[in-house]
Amino acid sequence: MQKRYVRPLFWLALLALLAGCGETPTGRSQLALVPGPLMADMGADTFNQLRNTQPISRDAQANQLVQCVAQKVVAGAQASYPGLDFPERWEVVVFEDPSPNAFALPGGRIGVHSGLLRVAETPAQLAAVMGHEVAHVLADHGNERLTQQLGIKAVLLVVGLLGEGEFGSQQLMQALGVGAQLGISLPFSRTHEEEADLMGLEIMARAGFDPQQSVALWQNMAAASDGQPPEFLSTHPAHESRIRSLQGALEETTATFRSVAPAQC
Repeated sequence: MQKRYVRPLFWLALLALLAGCGETPTGRSQLALVPGPLMADMGADTFNQLRNTQPISRDAQANQLVQCVAQKVVAGAQASYPGLDFPERWEVVVFEDPSPNAFALPGGRIGVHSGLLRVAETPAQLAAVMGHEVAHVLADHGNERLTQQLGIKAVLLVVGLLGEGEFGSQQLMQALGVGAQLGISLPFSRTHEEEADLMGLEIMARAGFDPQQSVALWQNMAAASDGQPPEFLSTHPAHESRIRSLQGALEETTATFRSVAPAQC
């Protein structure tokens, strides 16, 4: 075998060896090779970039609501998945943006668009979105997507032959779920979205928010998203499919909700 093929085949073999070694909190096999501390650093850099370029809401009532819901959602996540490593603190910011979006980044950063508060009509509906976004972080979906984007470079990163500076900022932001135009979320894969939906349902219920409000939230989202493309053209599940999936998990999560003290925000 010629030498020029040996090294690439070695890295591919190493990648194959590492594949399937990890699992998400739901038990799904996962290949996520980027070191956790590096993901946290990238999350911090991205969040700081957003803070420096996007207007921040000064609405005291909105900020108080978002901070309260975020605190309870994080506590619910810790109670739901006690075996995971959690950041010591979470930074939460409300951005002035009319789009009904939110996002969470590795290292404990949560951003909420002011436009979401016009669609999420109750604290529980806001908790449904925030629980979903925190679930993306807990399941390491950004790491998994970045590993897929990098391919063999991810292995080089693990073995120390590739530095953080060799990543493009746009590539990093896309993997973290934030678009090239700052503040515009990019969809995760359907697998990631469905996993985050179910994890988020458990998180909000454990936090003391009625999980049935998640269905109401997505009904509101459907009403607010005129002209959405057909499901087969999008990695996001269509609203109807998402609602059906959530409804299928309501019995168990409602029992969880009834076993804890209701949240007050």
